Amino acid sequence: MVDARRPCHHRGVSGTLWLVGTPIGNLGDLPPRAREVLASVDLVAAEDTRRTGRLLQGIGLKKKMVSLYDANERERVDRIVSALHEGWSVALVSDAGMPLVSDPGYRLVRACADEALDVRVVPGPSAVLAALVVSGLPTDRFTFEGFPPRKPGERMKRLEGLRSDARTLIFFEAPGRVKTLLRDALVVFGDRRAALCRELTKRHEEVVRGRISEVLGGLDDDPKGEVVLVIEGAQSPAPVNLAACVEEAQELVRGGMKKRDAARAVADRHGVGVNELYGVLLTSP
Repeated sequence: MVDARRPCHHRGVSGTLWLVGTPIGNLGDLPPRAREVLASVDLVAAEDTRRTGRLLQGIGLKKKMVSLYDANERERVDRIVSALHEGWSVALVSDAGMPLVSDPGYRLVRACADEALDVRVVPGPSAVLAALVVSGLPTDRFTFEGFPPRKPGERMKRLEGLRSDARTLIFFEAPGRVKTLLRDALVVFGDRRAALCRELTKRHEEVVRGRISEVLGGLDDDPKGEVVLVIEGAQSPAPVNLAACVEEAQELVRGGMKKRDAARAVADRHGVGVNELYGVLLTSP
């Protein structure tokens, strides 16, 4: 059984903050250790107490809860830290998946770290990793970008900053905005491979794979459900065959073009250095 440090209320003895991963859809994915911790703690800090209440009810638990979401996190931190100093054990959970991942909790963990309070993690389901591994895209290097900005200009600026990133890109997005994100991604990234993962681990789980244009074309006008979008990273350009470029430039020269102009024309077309190509032309017959 997990020792969640029941409150002893003795001076100098502090409790533990547990960061507990919860299912992203299927209640059967709740790890046994997570259930043990939730059963043992004195307080559950939840992003949505109603939703977490249903989770706890589903596993036969009734716990004292306090809400902790974006708008009230700053004011809740002091209260929870004080409870920990008094010896209370606290579990922090989000609506689904791992807390702090595009969810509140960072300020609380930072405050606990600053005050040398014990913070432990109970790993659990993650929509980010679930979407990555089921996407069919490279998994060795990836970046999680969370929810992109809602404003068009800011969103395009964010995507532009990722244009040359070779890592697989992972986004969260609301169903009503996912088409807009796909359209913008098509403009910025071109027609890369992508996977749209919807309702992961739930009854209507769906993974749509293909080029961005294909994924976009297959979407309903009013898509439903929680969405994770995975997009292929930038691909390295194929190595330039300098010998082939020289031959192409020589053909232009034989057709009457000056060597400098031929070098510039071929260099622009294939992305090679003008001076390097021109130097080879000067030494060739």
